[in-house]
Amino acid sequence: MTSWSKRRRLIYAGIVIFLLIAVVGIPSFLFFYKAPTCFDGRRNGNEQDVDCGGSCSRLCPSAFLSPAVSWTRFEEVAPHIYNVAAYVVNPNSKVRAEGTPYLVTLYDAQAVPIAEVTGTFTIPAGRNTLAFKASVNTGIQTPARASMKFTGVPAWAYDTKPTTGLSVTDQNYIEGSTTSSLIVTLANKGAQNLSGITVYVILQDKDKNAVGFSKTIVDSIPSQGSAIAPFTWPQGHNGKVVSIEVLPVAE
Repeated sequence: MTSWSKRRRLIYAGIVIFLLIAVVGIPSFLFFYKAPTCFDGRRNGNEQDVDCGGSCSRLCPSAFLSPAVSWTRFEEVAPHIYNVAAYVVNPNSKVRAEGTPYLVTLYDAQAVPIAEVTGTFTIPAGRNTLAFKASVNTGIQTPARASMKFTGVPAWAYDTKPTTGLSVTDQNYIEGSTTSSLIVTLANKGAQNLSGITVYVILQDKDKNAVGFSKTIVDSIPSQGSAIAPFTWPQGHNGKVVSIEVLPVAE
């Protein structure tokens, strides 16, 4: 009898514990548990690091090569107002980085900083591009040199906005003594309509040095259609323009 009584008490206790888990434990777990996401600031799920790798679209730092800045130039567009551009090379063929932060600094002839501006830009997959900042005011000072550096790690992700069907079919550059202009024609041979295309251009001399650059945005290019990208400069380039590099980016 004693043995059966103990077993019965154990059964009752087990039933009570089971009911407590079912009534309190499971709802509490469901209330406090948050499924892993790629934006929770933690390494969880099948992530390879915090919020990257595994099923997350953002790649981890070890999965990409660092972009390189080939050169940084400035161009005066009004008295003491300058456009600044940095030529960025992306060695990664399948990944892009949107919202990449950077800092541009202009220096005087004594290497003293006279202007600093920040910005963000998109690094397209497998393509070179420009980090372009318009209308940088240097006050009364004249810049002699410019530099650009990244202020954050690019958030690499697999490219979902390819522009493989996009090509340049025409370039019409016209130069005067006080102004110059360029009309670029872009053709979309892809099966999808393209929208929000940022187009950078670089005017180059015979040695491939940049003597001018600019940026414009093409709202849309239909599949199997074309669109024009216009550019203007408030000065000529003294007949130095020999070639033009066009760099379209799908934003």
